[in-house]
Amino acid sequence: MKKHLLVVVLTFCALISFEQSFSDDFESYAPGSMLGEESDVWTTWSGNDGGADDVQVSDANANSGSNSVYFSSTSANGGPQDCVLPFPGELNVGQFNFEMWMYVNSGTGAYFNFQSEDVIGTTWAMDAYFLNTGAMQFTSGGSLQLQTDFPFAQWFKLRMENNLSTNTWQIFVNDEPRGSFSNGETQIASMDIFPLQGNQFYIDDVSYEFTDYPLPALNGAITAIEGMSNGLAGQVVSPGVIVRNLGTTTINSFTINVNYDGTEYSQNVSGLNLSSLAFYTVDFADEFTLEAGEQIATAVISNVNGMGDDGDMEDDVKELIINPVVPAAGKMVVAEEATGTWCPWCVRGHVFMEYLTQQYENYFIGIAVHNADPMAFDAYDVPMGGMISGYPSGLVDRGPEYDPSQFEIPFLERVQIDPTAFLENGATYDEETRELNVSVSTTYQTAASGNWKIALVLTENGVTGTGSDWAQANAYAGGAAGEMGGYEDLPATVPASQMVYEHVARFVSPNFGGLSNAFGTSMTAGQEFVHNFSVVLPVDWDASNIHMVGMVIAPNGTIDNASYTTIEEAESNGFVDGTDVVGILELSAPDAPFKIYPNPAADICNLNLQLREISHVVIEVYSADGRLVLSRDYGTLSGGNIFPINTSIWESGIYSIKLMTNEKYYTERLIKK
Repeated sequence: MKKHLLVVVLTFCALISFEQSFSDDFESYAPGSMLGEESDVWTTWSGNDGGADDVQVSDANANSGSNSVYFSSTSANGGPQDCVLPFPGELNVGQFNFEMWMYVNSGTGAYFNFQSEDVIGTTWAMDAYFLNTGAMQFTSGGSLQLQTDFPFAQWFKLRMENNLSTNTWQIFVNDEPRGSFSNGETQIASMDIFPLQGNQFYIDDVSYEFTDYPLPALNGAITAIEGMSNGLAGQVVSPGVIVRNLGTTTINSFTINVNYDGTEYSQNVSGLNLSSLAFYTVDFADEFTLEAGEQIATAVISNVNGMGDDGDMEDDVKELIINPVVPAAGKMVVAEEATGTWCPWCVRGHVFMEYLTQQYENYFIGIAVHNADPMAFDAYDVPMGGMISGYPSGLVDRGPEYDPSQFEIPFLERVQIDPTAFLENGATYDEETRELNVSVSTTYQTAASGNWKIALVLTENGVTGTGSDWAQANAYAGGAAGEMGGYEDLPATVPASQMVYEHVARFVSPNFGGLSNAFGTSMTAGQEFVHNFSVVLPVDWDASNIHMVGMVIAPNGTIDNASYTTIEEAESNGFVDGTDVVGILELSAPDAPFKIYPNPAADICNLNLQLREISHVVIEVYSADGRLVLSRDYGTLSGGNIFPINTSIWESGIYSIKLMTNEKYYTERLIKK
């Protein structure tokens, strides 16, 4: 077996630069042998070379010679193949050029990542996704850095030229430049190749070259311009400029200039004590409006320590190509996150849902669908659970499953798609009875046909509780799993007193899938529809924190468009009479104090009430159109009680039975034959 690692030491003047390189064409291995077991460099994620996560050398397809390595997975969780190529240590300065040839089977995909630290599984520096659509995406920390395309069913060369000193990553496909970015993580230590479900791909002729960077005496460099790359056209942003001390002398002061679309801002920074190789972020209060079309933002550092030019002027300027996504008019994207207080990795969803809500206000709607905790709502949780493979995960406009940390990728794709329909919420709310009536007005922008559906979701922000079930399990405690929005500074079980839950799914009507054929079977451009929903809010819900989400669901099950308002905003729009949609909220399940039987009922039904304490009992029955058809005050009761209700004079349909015990409200559905 040949050696694959070559080290060359070069000396220039008084500065020393180290070069290291690696290459492997897999020709030195026997077909069918295990790569990690046979190689003196390649290994596996588990470290058990030759085990389940090792990969066989293949002679079925190759770019050069006869051998390559084939990766595939049918597992929902990916793998078990999981091969690691270590780099020469934890690299954060110098030039690192990486190259490999890939062959992705038609309609499938591929995946690999760069790890940031020698201990794998600590921090992911970069993720590279090759999707079955032909899109190639580079992400960092779940944030999309660059998207381009790749060819199927042919060998292509992927090259990455990464200046780790200045944090400039350039991507090439078959030597054609595809763009550059500043990565969220500035250190790399290894490559991990891990096939995701449905992936089928070969790799061949893998190589890298690393050249160290000798530090000048005084050198301030710009490594990134933040806050501008992933915006939407028309958004107002304030940039952050990351400065790095790439010299041996401590930096105390400098000047930063940022220019975009003909507007330039300048900021002087002083009073620093920035040590060698350390980073410092300059946050600008000045604002830029992102303009449609490709433009360049430029940041320049000057006058470091008041000395004018520094020791390396090539790293004083950073350019960022900005081509913001142009959102479709009237489009809102819905992200449904599957989460639970018991799920230690689900804090990832808390962080990214809040980030996207703030980053893309007026375009992004987050819904946290809780499972097996006090906020779980079965009518939402159960069907949601049938569409995902595990927790945390979620759906964006009910498309493919994503980890919440990756929601930004499908969001940016979906927000550009012209919606078929526009929606507007209206409402009336009675603070005394807590009855909320909602109208969702839908206007079709283009002709459509088929089984289009409508649904209403209520979410609540600022939800808190007491007890162990409200405490949040936290896998990021202590920082071993990396930073996660401050959860790294919290304990492994975050006490309920420290947790505030946002975007909590409280109600869905008429059900998760929506009302079938809500608009008929054929709609014309400009045609308008109105649907009415009604629900009595429980007393422990804060009406001021309730949001209403109207959804139009396309025949293929994806969410075409949505509306998002507070109760106050919907009231200002005004309630519009329309077609009633009956959705019954199981507020009390599984602890409902009463049952109804028979249900459906013809002439009479019985209400079986089991009271745990002495209570003042009032029962009201409402028809589907909101009319009060029965009201009875039974006074103070305790224990078990059965009340017959005469339904013979009622019209056939669905009724809502509301039970009030002391200050608690419960609702059940009754169907009259």
